[in-house]
Amino acid sequence: MAPLQVYYSGLLFTPQSSVIRRGYFNIPWVTTEPKVANVWSPLVQTLEGHTSGVDSAVFSPDGRLVASTSGETIRLWDTSTGKPRGVLEGHNSWVNSAVFSPDGRLVASASYDETVRIWDTSTGKQCAVLEGHTDSVLSAVFSPNGKLVVSASRDKTVRLWDTSTGKQCGVLEGHTSIVYSAVFSPNGNLVASASDDKTVRLWDTSTGKQCGALEGHTSDVKSAVFSPNGKLVASASDDKTVRLWDTSTGKQCGVLEGHTSDVRSAVFSPDGKLVASASADKTVRLWDTSTGNQCGVLRGHTSAVESAVFSPNGKLVASVSYDKTIRLWDTSTGKQCGVLEGHTSIVKSAVFSPDGKLVASASDDKTVRLWDTSTGNQCGVLRGHTSDVKSAVFSPNGKLVASASYDKTVRLWDTSIGKQCGVLEGHTDWVRSAVFSPDGTLVASASFDNRIRLWDASTGKQCGVLEGHTRWVNSAVFSPNGNLVASASDDKTVRLWDTSTGKQCGALEGHTSDVKSAVFSPNGKLVASASTDQTVRLWDISTGKQCGVLEGHTNWVDSVAFSPDGKLVASTSWDRTVRLWDTTKKTTIEIIETPNTIKAMKFSNDGTHLHTSHGILQLKSPPCGGGNRELAPTLTHSLYVIDQWITCNMKKLLWLPVDYRLSCAAVNDTGNLLAIGTATGRVFFISIDFTALPAAYSQPSVDVAVTTGRGVLGLVDFHELIHWLVYLGAS
Repeated sequence: MAPLQVYYSGLLFTPQSSVIRRGYFNIPWVTTEPKVANVWSPLVQTLEGHTSGVDSAVFSPDGRLVASTSGETIRLWDTSTGKPRGVLEGHNSWVNSAVFSPDGRLVASASYDETVRIWDTSTGKQCAVLEGHTDSVLSAVFSPNGKLVVSASRDKTVRLWDTSTGKQCGVLEGHTSIVYSAVFSPNGNLVASASDDKTVRLWDTSTGKQCGALEGHTSDVKSAVFSPNGKLVASASDDKTVRLWDTSTGKQCGVLEGHTSDVRSAVFSPDGKLVASASADKTVRLWDTSTGNQCGVLRGHTSAVESAVFSPNGKLVASVSYDKTIRLWDTSTGKQCGVLEGHTSIVKSAVFSPDGKLVASASDDKTVRLWDTSTGNQCGVLRGHTSDVKSAVFSPNGKLVASASYDKTVRLWDTSIGKQCGVLEGHTDWVRSAVFSPDGTLVASASFDNRIRLWDASTGKQCGVLEGHTRWVNSAVFSPNGNLVASASDDKTVRLWDTSTGKQCGALEGHTSDVKSAVFSPNGKLVASASTDQTVRLWDISTGKQCGVLEGHTNWVDSVAFSPDGKLVASTSWDRTVRLWDTTKKTTIEIIETPNTIKAMKFSNDGTHLHTSHGILQLKSPPCGGGNRELAPTLTHSLYVIDQWITCNMKKLLWLPVDYRLSCAAVNDTGNLLAIGTATGRVFFISIDFTALPAAYSQPSVDVAVTTGRGVLGLVDFHELIHWLVYLGAS
């Protein structure tokens, strides 16, 4: 991709104790390094390529391939290189699982299209379609000799198929609800099936008769699997446990407890000494089958883990998740999770304090955390919320943080001691956002209960309930003088409120769909609003009249911001563009195509850049007045995160390993320090000394863009454009 940049990234994200890091680390232009683990994680590879959640993965018998399922496709991967080896396409609905035949020449896949399909792994061609189920097929597996396939279905049956003819040769009936999985015993004489009816059932494959019902789970059983010697069955359930059963007696002989959410699957290691379980709690756990003790937790996935499986030699575990990845783990180092101190769930927002010395991060793990930007160290964990925290914001003087949560509260925190100093209770539904007034004396909170509430920041007392909206309130913002609040709602309106009386003093109507955000102009005379009707609208505060409709976005508009002199409005949209509008002429003057959907932004103090949730965007059309250049000199470089890359002036600078990928970001006023929050819960910092960068980064890329109000060619590197023109000419 970019060898030099990847080399620097390899050094930067290598564990502290690594011999490579100690011997070769030298990146003179990185002045603040991300905190990294002391030792290597058990994660050895991440296979990326699926465009949707991954449901299952399985090793080939020789361990050289992995087959994974996602959407309507099965993908084959080379385990030594991580490279894709083929895509098996043919199902016309979601594929739930895939498995290799004992000789590795075939793959069987089970799908919501009610079929099992057989594929040739060498050619990728479909060679049989097994039809007969009357509802979705959730799993299929070969018998040990490869002559049979057993399939489990939502139609409550298990079916046996002859692989040589593709004909059905048995229907195993008895379950009273969905059958999630079925598997052969090592000698092929038994089948174990797991069901929504809370049982595992054992079947004689020669007669099709039920020969055991394993009862004890208190919720749906998602999977069951035999031990290598056939003496045990392990079952995974929504009751958060894995249970071990003696197949000769049908008695329960172990309960493996530790997961904090549904267990989706369980599997024995080849020697039968371990069980690996995959859970909706985003972890894979390893268990000692002789003692029932947990002996490893594999953390890293950012969404539910659907399944896990051992490699044939037992040295690796492959896990798959709705985070779209397959991860390979070293079972010998499973105890060394390599997890850094930080959040334990996705980071939803990060914001710098006014003096730039702190960052506050809000997470679905119910906490707000404070970070010292000079060291990158965590300096406070603000605990108290009982549900996801969606946003956090500093007071103007930086002494307080207000956090908004789905637990229906806003909480105030003293940043100097990291203690809670107020719980603002009163909302009857999720709180979407909270914001301080310009003088820091008030907090306004917006909620799904259709109300905005005003709070005294010093006492935590409620001092106003602003009622009038008929649907969810998405955001609230104070006017520059603090006398008004503007609120944006799914009822298609923006409403204005007098903060001294709590009375509504204007309803700004005109949008034809939900209004996501609103903001005052610097002089307080205008409001700009962003809506899912794909427009930005301007409103005159003195009259309440609409004074402009800014059209051009082709998808929802999420946020708006005025330039420091009020002459421009910037808007961000799900169409992956940022548009600049002239507030006088009501026309588009610049369109910036972005690789990401930007959720939030603000102008720099000098008006020449946008600080966004992915970094800094340079503007070609700064406001004529120039803003306040004394507060922030014009930036000559811009750090911005694009997918897997931190870029400088839109040129690739540092590659981000999978566990360091952005979920949200913030950038300081001088533009050289990035705070990145990740889906894995990490918050880390990278600052760059632009003067020490190679010369290639010293000037912005030459961009080609059409900046009229009607179209855009997009931001394209000039050399890349020439390359494609030559290519097209040759074609």
